[in-house]
Amino acid sequence: MKVETSVETRSLRDVPAAARKAEEMGYDGVFTSQTGHDPFLPLVLAAEHTQRLSLGTAVAIAFPLSPTSLAHIAWDIQALSGGRLLLGLGSQVKGHIVRRFGILYAPPGPRMREYILALRAVWDCWQNGTKLNFQGDYYNLSLMTPYFNPGPIEHPHVPIYVSAVNPYMLRLAGELCDGVRLHAFNTAKYTREAILPNLEAGARKAGRQLSDIDICGGSFLATGETEEEIERAKQPVRTQVAFYGSTRSYRGVFEAHGWGDVSLQLHEMSTQGRWAEMGKLITDEMLEEFAIVSSYDSLVENIKARWGGIVTRTGLAIPIRKPEDEERLRHMIRELQRA
Repeated sequence: MKVETSVETRSLRDVPAAARKAEEMGYDGVFTSQTGHDPFLPLVLAAEHTQRLSLGTAVAIAFPLSPTSLAHIAWDIQALSGGRLLLGLGSQVKGHIVRRFGILYAPPGPRMREYILALRAVWDCWQNGTKLNFQGDYYNLSLMTPYFNPGPIEHPHVPIYVSAVNPYMLRLAGELCDGVRLHAFNTAKYTREAILPNLEAGARKAGRQLSDIDICGGSFLATGETEEEIERAKQPVRTQVAFYGSTRSYRGVFEAHGWGDVSLQLHEMSTQGRWAEMGKLITDEMLEEFAIVSSYDSLVENIKARWGGIVTRTGLAIPIRKPEDEERLRHMIRELQRA
């Protein structure tokens, strides 16, 4: 199991030190997300200041950028890093696509399929001199003059990962992608019953096996050194579970446990702006399914018990307040890497 951590900071100025520290701690990779900041700029700095870490977006929202624009960004980071980029893409839900990004909505699964194929067509043009002629329902690319062609690079295969929750995107990941970024809003039951079968079906379609897919995932963590710290850690996780559970596209995860009615309640509360109240609907039973609730001493064993043999890459971080915390984290990373 490979172990990653976020390299997102309050300021880009802090990224080089954070990335160097992650490498020194023994992490296999760092990742960024597209929340309050751009996901690619930190990876440029991390690439410049590290030697071996994988550099992942977990995830970048694909559709606001044209395939050609994203191809340029990824190509440059891949060249700078010596082939360490893991390009994680997400589709985002309709409300954000239309109202936050201001672009036209289209069915995300078919559109993502085309997007990935278009990216690879552009990269093939740059690397091998192939004439660019990609024709689809959403993207048509046929112009690439020498002036706009960056040319070949040493590591031309940019691994593509997609964020997937529902069957279509999971099958797409199995068929076309190097890996899948499982949503944090996930449970072991949903993974066994919905995620793995759909990934495998997609892989079979492409003549591949499930073992060919890098599966990145895990649970929320509600952890601490003492019972008091663990209790304090639970509330933010309840809030996160409630936030994601209010998204109708993710209702299937709740329904796998018979909690579909809670999903409907959460969505209704979100439309009323009752964000602060929503976490109260997440019971202890729900929390235990979505999160690993554990002390530091048993955290690694609990992660391995739930996700060992399923995920190949997971995230891990604990607060570092004293030297003993840092040594504990180093030990946790090494133990997970042995899984």
